[in-house]
Amino acid sequence: MCTPYNLSRREFLAGTGALLLGNALGARPAGVSAPEPIIDIHQHVHYAARPDDVLVAHQRAMGITHTILLPAGTPAFGTSTHGGKTNGLQAQCAGNEACYQISQKYPGEFTFGSNEVPDLPDAIQEIAKYLKLGGRVIGELKFGVDCDSKEMQRIYQLAEAYNVPVLMHWQFQMFNYNFERFPKMLEKYPKVNFIGHAQTWWANIDKGHTDQSILYPKTKVTQGGLTDRLLADYPNMFGDMSAGSGLLSMTRDEDHARDFLKRHQDKLFYGSDCDDHIGSGEKCQGAQTIAEIRKLSPSKTVERKILYDNAKKLFRI
Repeated sequence: MCTPYNLSRREFLAGTGALLLGNALGARPAGVSAPEPIIDIHQHVHYAARPDDVLVAHQRAMGITHTILLPAGTPAFGTSTHGGKTNGLQAQCAGNEACYQISQKYPGEFTFGSNEVPDLPDAIQEIAKYLKLGGRVIGELKFGVDCDSKEMQRIYQLAEAYNVPVLMHWQFQMFNYNFERFPKMLEKYPKVNFIGHAQTWWANIDKGHTDQSILYPKTKVTQGGLTDRLLADYPNMFGDMSAGSGLLSMTRDEDHARDFLKRHQDKLFYGSDCDDHIGSGEKCQGAQTIAEIRKLSPSKTVERKILYDNAKKLFRI
């Protein structure tokens, strides 16, 4: 576990809690306003074995005021989980019940999604169970299936019935195969709001991205890639800025990123997808993503949309 300097984990958590409690009670210096709210649409329970109390402290340290917890599916050992190798969203993440319980323990601060391995026989029933309990999103859908398969389409139909968005992890030859065919799904399910995320999604902001095996391209970006077109052309397509891939989409070409954030300001959400334990510093990718959005947003209005307003609206928070 990584703790700052020589602080013990107990000291770190206690200090963070005391600071936040003081802020909650209004004990801040005269003239200092309350921090602006931030919604994190992409976080996980037990991510890389991170304890729950450390997750809570991490989110608070980043300045997150509301977190959406995305569960993994039930451990399974078929082709969609690569024989079990990618159970737990390939990151030891916990499932529906764990996310639900944290949301009950911290009401108003945490919200949960619902998920299941799509080709399990009771997948729809399991997802529906947690949507009925108040789940705000289906996902993170991170499974080795075609993104337009019959199993996935049953999930899209369920999302339409419950009026919740679907969060997709696109990774070439690994998760949600055949990204190039997804426009047909956007057309077939116009009432479903889809949120794109991960390596293949963000690599394809670039019109010049032709080698899909390159998951983290670092070259300059030419406007007009498939991801760029999906965001521009389909009212039901949105983007999740989380993870290293989302951060890299900005840092690889900051001039392009400034224009990208401006053009798609109503379609983008902040997410962390960060397994760090501290919530600040160079090892906290979630905090770095917040800083980059603030740096590159062309106006305060755009910044607030991406960090808060868009998610508040879509997830009805």
